[in-house]
Amino acid sequence: MSHFNLAETNQTATAVMVRPKNKRKKKPKYEPKYHVILWNDEVHTFEYVVHMLQILFGYPPERGWQLAREVDSYGKAIVFTSSLDRAEIKRDQILSFGPDPLLFESNGPLIATLEKNIEN
Repeated sequence: MSHFNLAETNQTATAVMVRPKNKRKKKPKYEPKYHVILWNDEVHTFEYVVHMLQILFGYPPERGWQLAREVDSYGKAIVFTSSLDRAEIKRDQILSFGPDPLLFESNGPLIATLEKNIEN
């Protein structure tokens, strides 16, 4: 192994300080949100929908009527948005709410589905 004498070679030594790379902070991963979609049918009354939304979601009657009109006008409405676990629970609660007692032809609950919120 050879050694160099800087004085003999007329060179000056320069110290180089190397900083450790900054570790990039990872952005927190957000859990995607899911919409609970309520679908229109002709075998449930507005009163049933408003009542169900009050019981399951705690919505005031005004919000229930607004959502019931949206379902009736557009065929569906987003009634709740949350994490997948909570959205599944709310969907299942809708699906188990039972038939509309005000209509003889109502033999089951409203239809509700989940849809991933693409705005996340």
